[in-house]
Amino acid sequence: MAKPQIKADKNSGSMPPQSAIEHERLTTLVNSMADGVLAVDEKIRIVQYNGAALNILDINSSIQGKSLSNVLKAYDNNNQPVDIVELVRNTKVATVNRDLQLHYGDEDKVNLYLSIAPVHLGFGQEGERGFVLLIRDITREKSLEEERDEFISVVSHELRTPIAIAEGNISNAQFIADKSADITQVKQALVEAHHQILFLADMINDLSTLSRAERGKLAVEVEAINVHDLLTELGSNYKPEAEAKKLALRLELDPHLELLHSSKLYVREILQNFITNAIKYTEKGEVCIGAKKAKLGISFTVKDSGIGISKGDQEKIFDKFFRSEDYRTRSTNGTGLGLYVTMKLARMLHADISVTSKLDHGSTFTIFVPDLK
Repeated sequence: MAKPQIKADKNSGSMPPQSAIEHERLTTLVNSMADGVLAVDEKIRIVQYNGAALNILDINSSIQGKSLSNVLKAYDNNNQPVDIVELVRNTKVATVNRDLQLHYGDEDKVNLYLSIAPVHLGFGQEGERGFVLLIRDITREKSLEEERDEFISVVSHELRTPIAIAEGNISNAQFIADKSADITQVKQALVEAHHQILFLADMINDLSTLSRAERGKLAVEVEAINVHDLLTELGSNYKPEAEAKKLALRLELDPHLELLHSSKLYVREILQNFITNAIKYTEKGEVCIGAKKAKLGISFTVKDSGIGISKGDQEKIFDKFFRSEDYRTRSTNGTGLGLYVTMKLARMLHADISVTSKLDHGSTFTIFVPDLK
């Protein structure tokens, strides 16, 4: 990789002058920096740079003496080219810009951090002025910032609705109790408020699990799981919810099921997420929970006769915050975190998840959980 050269002292065998020593120290310091450094003169031509700058600019040859505009192709957030020469020349005090992009010839691009500072060049020599630019690839930082902003927006929106509904129903229950004491209406309002609070509890649980998973704080505690008992318990737990929608909830269990050694907590949570979604997006028919012995583990299935998932959405359903544009999906509450968390847990268990679905003909999720013994 080309680097700026330090000229040798003309007086061979004698001590180098102090300016040459300082120059060498400065060059060594600049080359040790992780950020890209570009020093330009008053004509905005490059007089010094380091290896990190070449890496960011994706250049493998010397850029000494070249115009900055020839090596730094910057664009704004609207994908419009930025006159980098004018931007530098108009800088009177040190400034920082985090809203630029660097475009490469192959149409790849990165988000760029750019710091510009007017300086005296020439290592103390008067009259030589210029600018020092620091550049850094902040694509990942920008992505995290955008994800954080989207997270705050989605969660705040999803929290607002159930809180408003719960508050309204509790207020109605109080009003009815004070005015007419109609116990039936009071109960109805409290039941609806309770449903919204349960939704909030599920959301908080998803957020907590997600936070711990992404910080690497979740641990897999392997234990012997009686699969028959686990699915029977889940069937009993979700039967009232299914019956409330007039859905049949069936179990299809392999009579030869064996103990599964895995995390009971995470296996349960994975299945619960699929069962909850199956009931939520099925208006008539049935939901079937199954399990059968497979090579080196257990294969679970959650099948429904619901609205189904389009082919395009099937590729995205495990993405963070993804919610289908299907109006039937949008009519129900959800943050788009449930299946993302589910996939996180599945990977921790080395489990595989697949889905087959057709719009208006239901969905089948298959989860193979290996035995970790």
